[in-house]
Amino acid sequence: MSSSTREQCDVAIIGGGPSGLAAATELKRLGVDSVVVLERECEAGGIPRHCGHSPFGLREFRRILSGPSYAGKLSTAAKSQGVDVRLNTTVVSIGESGQLELSTVDGLNYINARKVILSTGIRETTRAARLVSGQRPMGVMTTGALQSLVYLEHKKPFKNPVIIGSELVSFSALLSCRHSGIRPIAIIEQNPRITAHLGLKLLARLLGVPIYCRSRLQEIMGRRTVSGVKIETASGKTNVLECDGVVFTGKFIAESSLMRKSHLQFDQATGNPVVDQFGRCSDADYFATGNMTHPVETAGFCWSHGIETAQQVYAALAGKLDKFNRRSVIYPNNSLIKYAVPQVLAIADNGHIQVENRSDSQSIQIRVNKPVKGRLSLKSGLETLAEKSINVLPERRVELELRTLSDKRLPETLYLDIEEAD
Repeated sequence: MSSSTREQCDVAIIGGGPSGLAAATELKRLGVDSVVVLERECEAGGIPRHCGHSPFGLREFRRILSGPSYAGKLSTAAKSQGVDVRLNTTVVSIGESGQLELSTVDGLNYINARKVILSTGIRETTRAARLVSGQRPMGVMTTGALQSLVYLEHKKPFKNPVIIGSELVSFSALLSCRHSGIRPIAIIEQNPRITAHLGLKLLARLLGVPIYCRSRLQEIMGRRTVSGVKIETASGKTNVLECDGVVFTGKFIAESSLMRKSHLQFDQATGNPVVDQFGRCSDADYFATGNMTHPVETAGFCWSHGIETAQQVYAALAGKLDKFNRRSVIYPNNSLIKYAVPQVLAIADNGHIQVENRSDSQSIQIRVNKPVKGRLSLKSGLETLAEKSINVLPERRVELELRTLSDKRLPETLYLDIEEAD
């Protein structure tokens, strides 16, 4: 189909989760004429649709909601602003200048968008990707699969599983099990302490679920169905836990298959597109938001980030970002740093960056590979441009503010480093 017969819109948003719906709603509030959300599922709302427990929505709606109620309110808010939310619509390819190819119930369609926002979210790492040995019995799944069965299909896939991992989503899995009358026998965590905040240990204790730290899953036992798991303890001993299911939680990766086969520059560390502090990708007609920039964040954080991204897209539509065409690339210079976002800073011809009174776009966010205490710094050669003391665990967000860079001419290369405390 020729480009002249393609449908036109101002902004197309790929993905109808919290960040995508928030961005769409904000763009319409700002006065953008045509905003289209392209959602492959039969309902919009993203991951919260599968989370029948609370709490969601406190910062967005000032009330505590279940996941499905929260997703529904986000979708309703977008539609009430005039957002065109298209369900059962999968974007199969993205091209330069906002050219999108769609698969719909009516066949292939095409859209040309002035700007495109990528908001396709994340998914958990599966058993296969974690290289866990054993047979392939029924009853092994991720949190997302568990919640789909429990909340959407009202099924009870097992009675007494083990939960692998202790991120925030691991305790979401625990609540999902409780909702369906499932009683997990243990939470298995290979690190010395849980990844989520320590207060969540109380939740596990109240539900009678022990947490085994410094323990690693070795093997899943059983042929047709799970009969148990072998775990290796800190002492090197192997213990067998009898169970009938295994729930792999966390270790999120970007849902980036669409982006990986596109023309956009890809960041190996995050699995997401390379972005600048405005959320712009290597093609300035594309932006990324929510968990498509820095996995993994809560629904509330993604909602807030979607609003910020919408404001940057609105500025781009007005040509206000056109002067920021030079790039200063940020390189992590220490193996302790898992990743850093943004990966580049967009700078004007005078060598300066734009600093406004904003939150997310005002900082470089990093994650670390292991617990670390020390000093994080951004350097240009031997000069330290910004720094802060940190005492942080893996999967915890660390922000290094950019405000101190507003009056500096930035070079083409910057380095992030961590100096560990003695």
